[in-house]
Order: sequence, then structure tokens, then C-alpha cells
Amino acid sequence: MLISFTRSAIEDLEGIKYYYQDQGVANNGDEFVSAIMKRIETLASHPDIGRIVAELEDNHIRELIHPPFRVVYFRESDSIKIIRVWRSERLLDLPDAEV
Repeated sequence: MLISFTRSAIEDLEGIKYYYQDQGVANNGDEFVSAIMKRIETLASHPDIGRIVAELEDNHIRELIHPPFRVVYFRESDSIKIIRVWRSERLLDLPDAEV
């Protein structure tokens, strides 16, 4: 199954790295992003592993939890689009044009 990333998701991952870099622990950011990417890779063979995003109630929009982040993705029949990598406590903001 093909996995792609929206611009917002890429910016989210870059933001994680920059945040930890600014905190003086760049290695933590690299490790978080690496672990998140490994988790995303599991979607290729297990696309329905994520739960449906409760606040959206759309069967195609799911999320994986990788504390303290949630990886939100759009599940299609033959592909997955990573939409956001968002801190769990934040309200979800999905870019209309990227879903």
C-alpha cells in the first residue's frame, strides 16, 4: 500500500525536530521522528490499525497514537495519506485541500 504525506504532515515532523533542537536535545527530536516514521510504515501492511478519529466520525480518517503525538491519516482503498502529526492534547486542524 502506498503511503504519502501532505505538506502539513511534513511540516509537523520538521516542527518536532526543531522544537527539540531549540530545547538543546536535538537527538530526542531525531529519535521521536524516527520512531513515528517506523510506526507509520506499519500502515502499509495494516492500514486499519489506527482508530477512527472520534471528533470527525469519518471511517476514512484514522489516527495512530505515538505519545505524546497522534498521527492522523486518510485511508483509501489502495493508499494512505498522512495528514497531520499533532500533539495529542491539541484540537485537530485538518487542511481542507490536503484531505
